[in-house]
Amino acid sequence: MMSTSQTATLDDQPAPVRARLAAAWTSFMFLYAYVDILNFFTPGVVDDILDGKVFEFDLSQTFSTAALALVAIPALMIVLSMTLPARADRITNLVVASLYVPVTVFNLAGASWLYFYGLGVVLELALLALIVRYAWTWPRTTTAPRPHRPATAL
Repeated sequence: MMSTSQTATLDDQPAPVRARLAAAWTSFMFLYAYVDILNFFTPGVVDDILDGKVFEFDLSQTFSTAALALVAIPALMIVLSMTLPARADRITNLVVASLYVPVTVFNLAGASWLYFYGLGVVLELALLALIVRYAWTWPRTTTAPRPHRPATAL
């Protein structure tokens, strides 16, 4: 008697584009924040902060507000990616991810630990490229054209 065994394979359902975008923005936000947090372990960084300097910038309310805005935008993109109408969502993701490319590259300026910051920037740029790709290739649905109705005389 011969027995055949059946193996069950996992159902690999594709993630919706909104979920992929939100996941990519979440990953980007964590990397963006943790690269800065882990930078505190670079010798001299904490001393500079205590002396009121970050890189070339004086610590001030303006600096802190700008830094908060740079972290808040990816956080908001997580929510917006899940809630905006499709067309607005696609455009917003394309624009914001594209604008974050130079912001991300700027973080390499003056970096003393080039391998550390280089890896962070490469990973962040890969996520931004993924976001642009997901938004650019957003699936489309074809709609049937409306039937032409001749004008009626009143």
